[in-house]
Amino acid sequence: MHHVKTAIFLAILTAILIGLGGALGGKTGMIIALALAGGMNFLAYWYSDRIVLSMYGAQEVGPVEAPELYSIVAELARRANIPMPRVYIIPTEAPNAFATGRSPQHAAVAATSGILRILTRDELMGVMAHEIGHVLHRDTLIATIAATIAGAVSMLANWLQWAVLFGMGRSDDEEGPGLAGGILMAIIAPIAAALVQMAVSRSREYLADEAGAQLSGKPLALASAKLHQATHMIPMDANPATAHLFIVNPLSGRSLANLFSTHPPVEERIARLRAMAI
Repeated sequence: MHHVKTAIFLAILTAILIGLGGALGGKTGMIIALALAGGMNFLAYWYSDRIVLSMYGAQEVGPVEAPELYSIVAELARRANIPMPRVYIIPTEAPNAFATGRSPQHAAVAATSGILRILTRDELMGVMAHEIGHVLHRDTLIATIAATIAGAVSMLANWLQWAVLFGMGRSDDEEGPGLAGGILMAIIAPIAAALVQMAVSRSREYLADEAGAQLSGKPLALASAKLHQATHMIPMDANPATAHLFIVNPLSGRSLANLFSTHPPVEERIARLRAMAI
C-alpha cells in the first residue's frame, strides 16, 4: 500500500512541476521543467549521500572504532541480504540516526554519538534495523527525488511570479494563466509540492518501521527507544532540507502541523509497532 501511495505522490509532484512549466512557457516550458527535474535528480542521485554526510561531519568507523554499532549493522545487513553499508558516527549528543545512499550497493548508515550513549543494545538494533529498512526499500533515493522535484517546483514558481509580473513567458499564440492566475499558481504550487513531499516521507517512515521490526525481530525495542523525548531535551542543529532522513524529526522541538511534518506522529508509530508484537 505504501509503495502505491509513493508512486501516486511522485506522479502528483511531477504533474505540478509540468503544470508550472506549462504556465511559464507553454510546451517549451514543460520540456524545460522536465529537463530541469532530470538534471537535478541526476546530481542528487550521485552526490546527495556525500553532501549530507559531510554536512554533519560524519566520521566513518569500523569494527575497531565502534565494535557494537558495526556488529549490529553487519548482522542486520546479513539478515536483509544486502551488502554491508558504510558505518558513520556523527559527533553530536543529539540522539538520532539516518541512512543515505542511492542503492543498497552504495549505502551508508549514520548514528550520532548521543544515540549510542542512551540506547540499550536491543534499542540500538531496532533503530539501525529501521535504517537498514530504508536502505532495503531505496527510500533515500525516493525521498531525494521527491525533495528535488519539490525544489524545482519552488524555483519555477519563483520564475513564474516574475514572468507574470513582467508579461514574459508564453508566446502570443498560447493562452497564459493571466496575472491573478499566474500569481495564485506560483503561490499554491510550492505549498502543494511541499505537502506531497512530506506525505512521501511519512509513508516511507511507516514502511521502514515495519521492515525494521521484522529485521530485528523486536518491534517493542524500537517502540521503547527514548528518541522522541531525548530529541526535545537535546535539540539538533539540523538543516531542514535533510530532516526527512532522520529516524525522528530533528526539528520536532519546533511547532509543526502534521501535514507539514516529515515524520508521522510518534504515538501512531509506537502503536503500530506494539501491534506488530501481539
